[in-house]
Amino acid sequence: MPRLTSLHDLPPGPLMGVDVGSKTLGLAVCNRDRTLVSALETIWREKFTPDAQKLLSLYDERACQGLVIGLPISMDGGDSRSAQSARSFATNMLRLRDLPIVFQDERLSTFAATERLIEAGVKPSHRKARLDGEAAAIILQGALDALHQGLEPPDPA
Repeated sequence: MPRLTSLHDLPPGPLMGVDVGSKTLGLAVCNRDRTLVSALETIWREKFTPDAQKLLSLYDERACQGLVIGLPISMDGGDSRSAQSARSFATNMLRLRDLPIVFQDERLSTFAATERLIEAGVKPSHRKARLDGEAAAIILQGALDALHQGLEPPDPA
């Protein structure tokens, strides 16, 4: 189990949101003041180490101060296989580098991201490439909203 950090204990500065999928890693970032979130990129997964190195390169380029990883809790509040995958991803990231990690409940983030892209008029043929980055932006925005409201992330146990 990775060492988790409270949202309130994250150092000041930009954060990176991560939507961990079996085939992709959707990435998003926020600005230094944590008031604006943008979808960043989708990494098509191949092997963990090169994928993580690309993520960390983007993390460093933007001077990020922590990762907010989407935790796909099932709709009934229980654990899911995808949640275990997200936890494993966090554990493996910590083996590469000690950095602050917070989990954020990501229920319905992909649905919301799809709706956002439809409303923005993104053609169906272009949605797949942008979907995971948009989901990561929704995950990160949820964490920032919780931070501003004084709430804590879900218990990852």
